Amino acid sequence: MSDTATPPQILVVMGVSGTGKTTVAKQLAARLGWPFQEGDELHPPANVAKMHAGHPLTDADRLPWLHTIAAWIDAREAADEPGIVTCSALKHSYRDILIGDRPRVRLVYLRGDKAVIARRLAQRTDHFMPPALLDSQLATLEEPVPAEHALTVPIDGPPEQAVELILHALGSMQSAE
Repeated sequence: MSDTATPPQILVVMGVSGTGKTTVAKQLAARLGWPFQEGDELHPPANVAKMHAGHPLTDADRLPWLHTIAAWIDAREAADEPGIVTCSALKHSYRDILIGDRPRVRLVYLRGDKAVIARRLAQRTDHFMPPALLDSQLATLEEPVPAEHALTVPIDGPPEQAVELILHALGSMQSAE
């Protein structure tokens, strides 16, 4: 996984639906001046329809989507460009596809209490992921382990607070070089 001494060039912002991945990643991209890719936009239409209907995705459903996100990451690396992409990345095996042996990719895990996430989901009206699927996402979630070198960020405050924590951690990583 990531070598913590290598500053990240690409960030994968992960967490269950409702943790604020898109909001935090967009703000982060704006502050850093890096390209942003909404991972949900890379889902095949069948996945979107399945989630919209209230059915959780299977590993087989997610596989093509994960490979599409990994291809986006590879394109950034090939062009020596930074980037930020969102992806729930709920399982270790999913993160292996996304990060694998890419030392310049860093995982940012947005972590929050179920009640906070449920409240956020209930307030959302413009997303295909229904609040009813939160329990299945939490059941599927395998939190990052130390070997994944994830930057774990609490989401109990406003998104700007999470962005500041991430920027501070990134600055600390770069000054440690």
